[in-house]
Amino acid sequence: MTKSILVTGGAGYIGSHVIRQLTEQGEKVVVLDNLSTGFENAVLGAEFVKGNMGDMELVSEVLKAHDVDTVMHFAAHTVVPESVENPLKYYSNNTANTRNLLECCQNHGIKHFVFSSTAAVYGMPEDHNVTEATPTSPINPYGMSKLMSEHMLRDLGQACDMRHVILRYFNVAGSDPEGRIGQRTPKATLLTKVAVEAATGQRPHVYIFGTDYDTPDGTGVRDYIHVEDLASAHIKALEYLRKGGESTTLNAGYGHGYSVREVLDMVGEVNGEPLKIIEEDRRAGDPPSLIAKASKIKEVLGWEPQFDDLKTIVSSALNWERKLLKIRNEQ
Repeated sequence: MTKSILVTGGAGYIGSHVIRQLTEQGEKVVVLDNLSTGFENAVLGAEFVKGNMGDMELVSEVLKAHDVDTVMHFAAHTVVPESVENPLKYYSNNTANTRNLLECCQNHGIKHFVFSSTAAVYGMPEDHNVTEATPTSPINPYGMSKLMSEHMLRDLGQACDMRHVILRYFNVAGSDPEGRIGQRTPKATLLTKVAVEAATGQRPHVYIFGTDYDTPDGTGVRDYIHVEDLASAHIKALEYLRKGGESTTLNAGYGHGYSVREVLDMVGEVNGEPLKIIEEDRRAGDPPSLIAKASKIKEVLGWEPQFDDLKTIVSSALNWERKLLKIRNEQ
């Protein structure tokens, strides 16, 4: 009998793209999501269970009923400013609930665990091109909540035979190229999403926070990765673990970056009209540049990105935003 994969937070932006790729390959997938920020109709081809991944009784029931041997864990709060204002919300959901999930995994003999972590674990590194060996020093509760989960996962891996892949995401952007699913997070804070909302008239303008950084155009530089490529990295991680791969931690990025101004200019170009931009002072805690050194993920997983192009990323995000707007206008 084919084993199942449990995906926590699978109704969200990244999880839903991973599920679509998994089910297209014929995998049996069950999704656990409380729909606090996700959407049930974004779950394509998988069974859906509404609930909280910190509910140990429910998680245990799902693991047993669906004969699960792999967990992909996306469920988390992810808004950095909110984590500063309400740290206990983040430690409760991202850390304490992950601890409960891991206990259930240990009790049920789960063999493989893929964890979505974040480049925020690096904080403000001296070298802006970070490797997996770059010291971790989070500067906000969001980053710390994820780092604590990484440590729990590694410690548990030493105590039982569950192997894991930790993927440290950089700046995720874009949507399914066929427009079936995409980012729908309300009050989004990710730059590309904010920019395409402005391009479609849902925001009056966009802000640039800091124009005096030591970067080519003075604005912050980030490593933007298309969500489809990030999703395929999870598929590769699963294949790696199934083949007996050892537990590992990998940066998930392209190894090069784009500035805030470059992203906004591209949105204007693809939309055919420049965005209205307001320039503000720097925000505390924003590094001038943060780029993944991404050689390890390619070597270990054999992962090769297919959408490493800013215009492709922006076009898919804008097409999805236009579709969302059309759906809302028709309702």
